[in-house]
Amino acid sequence: MAIDFEAYTAAGVLQARLVARDRLGDLLETMDSLAVERAVLQPLDGSASESQARAVVEIDDLLLVVAPPDTSTPVHAAWHELLLEVGPYHVVAEMPTLPGFDPGRSLTRPGGPFVLLGRVAVSLVGAPALGEVEHDFAWVNRYAIETYEADIELGAYFPGARETIRMGGASA
Repeated sequence: MAIDFEAYTAAGVLQARLVARDRLGDLLETMDSLAVERAVLQPLDGSASESQARAVVEIDDLLLVVAPPDTSTPVHAAWHELLLEVGPYHVVAEMPTLPGFDPGRSLTRPGGPFVLLGRVAVSLVGAPALGEVEHDFAWVNRYAIETYEADIELGAYFPGARETIRMGGASA
């Protein structure tokens, strides 16, 4: 099965075809690298695209991965708005939690490196005039997040990230 693959990296936006039997979300959680075909990298500096017939992409190099349309998403989730800075990208999105989720008391923590987000808008940090790209769903590499702003405490979700301002007025 071939999956259209789009990912944001520190170098730019990578578009490719991923040939795999498993779902993309499962691959992101279990593999160290992904073999892709027809890879095209659009560098952030505006230089010409770089193409390769085949390439291997390290999972750790992926900052944000666009989820395919058939991705299963939580049904009865409460969605929390987030503002994230991950590498050179500014991300506005919503993160699902189960109803009644209290991050301070929860024993449940994300197990893998990626967290699913919904209603994702991506732009370059410091260059909002270049516009933003919107995606229905994407996974963010939770270890690559530099800063976040949310209406709930998410330090366990984004280890090493700095909480800037808590939405709703409370500062961190």
